[in-house]
Amino acid sequence: MDAGFSSRLSRLRLQEQIHQKRNSRENLDRFIPNRAAMDFDYAHYMLMGGKVGKDDSGTSSPAKEAYRKQLAEIFNMNRGRILAFKNKPSTPAEGIFEEPSSVRRVKPSKPQRYIPQKTLDAPGLLDDYYANLLDWGKTNVLAIALESSVYLYDASDGSTSELGNFYDEDSPVTSVSWSPDGQHIAVGLHNSDVQLWDTLANKHVRTLRGGHHSRVGALDWNNHILTSGGNDGLIINSDVRIRSHIVKTYRGHHGEVCGLKWSASGQQLASGGNDNLLFIWDKSMASLNSPTQWLHRLEDHTAAVKALAWCPYQSNLLASGGGLSDQCIKFWNTHTGACLNSVNTGSQVCSLLWNNNERELLSSHGFTDNQLTVWKYPSMVKIAELFGHTSRVLFMAKSPDGCTVASAAADETLKFWNVFGTPEVAKPAPKTNWEPFANIARIR
Repeated sequence: MDAGFSSRLSRLRLQEQIHQKRNSRENLDRFIPNRAAMDFDYAHYMLMGGKVGKDDSGTSSPAKEAYRKQLAEIFNMNRGRILAFKNKPSTPAEGIFEEPSSVRRVKPSKPQRYIPQKTLDAPGLLDDYYANLLDWGKTNVLAIALESSVYLYDASDGSTSELGNFYDEDSPVTSVSWSPDGQHIAVGLHNSDVQLWDTLANKHVRTLRGGHHSRVGALDWNNHILTSGGNDGLIINSDVRIRSHIVKTYRGHHGEVCGLKWSASGQQLASGGNDNLLFIWDKSMASLNSPTQWLHRLEDHTAAVKALAWCPYQSNLLASGGGLSDQCIKFWNTHTGACLNSVNTGSQVCSLLWNNNERELLSSHGFTDNQLTVWKYPSMVKIAELFGHTSRVLFMAKSPDGCTVASAAADETLKFWNVFGTPEVAKPAPKTNWEPFANIARIR
């Protein structure tokens, strides 16, 4: 063999090796399984517990029926797992303080906080940014709207019950809100009605209608006043104690009202809308004849304003969050209307909650990470990021003791996070003589 031929042969072999290596690199992202070594008959035999087909009598074997039952549970072929645990919640080992994989600690704190998480199924939860489908009542019962039904989850014992379904009321449910007494709940509907229910008696007691002309997506209470916001841009105060319930109408929004929050004092109301506007209304001005007499009209957000939260230790401090085109959390002095700070979070802000015991704020987000973020206020340094949801985290609610947060997402799961720890001193609930529902059953 001459030297020239050997040289050409060597070059050809080298080019072939380079080509093979290049192809192997190009296919690194693609997984092509090789099933040649798989024994499907044996795998099926093991899944069937060693028995397949029917028994001698021609009926299905117990192993096959168990197999079908397991498949039904795996693929959620029934709706029996509403607000049921996906997996048995794990408990941390004694003496271990490592963060779970769903929590990313951004900056170590002292002492380091353990944030456990548990998950419930919530099939039928609407992927609707402008609705408000989750609320946690005074008696430790969580209300969640799933399509045209409202379910109650008792966080004390883990029991679940259905309050009622609204298939005949132009479904679906678009908002829920517990009354201050923790016994009654307001349900906003797509047909513009608001229903009041007694949860102890599991009974519908009254329907508020005649104010809105389209769906009611936001609700909040101020003592005996139920405030509702609609897709028609109207905000209506209803006194649930009297027959002619509409006592005040606020006009200012020209898009759907998707956020409503009364301050702790009950003197100021914040409203956010799909028109990118944030309004501050003052109760002392509600007696004026002008229907558009707002205290402040704030135009700084560049997307829908749904997330609203009043600071628990500074009465005139309000936090607001903007939608996908805005992505900012803004802080306001509601006495002057001044914007104190604005932080770009990098994603849609769906909900906001303050920590009652520390100067911290919790936000929930959409694309891309669908996370919850704990911020230190006022520095707005990230303390932790909580992962686990696979779609945008639309709704959050806080437990009566202020420690646990429930989050509901478009992935149809409800997660509980012990994000705010345990308060050092338990604060007794304030005593009130509030009984607005004494004669409500007589008012229709």
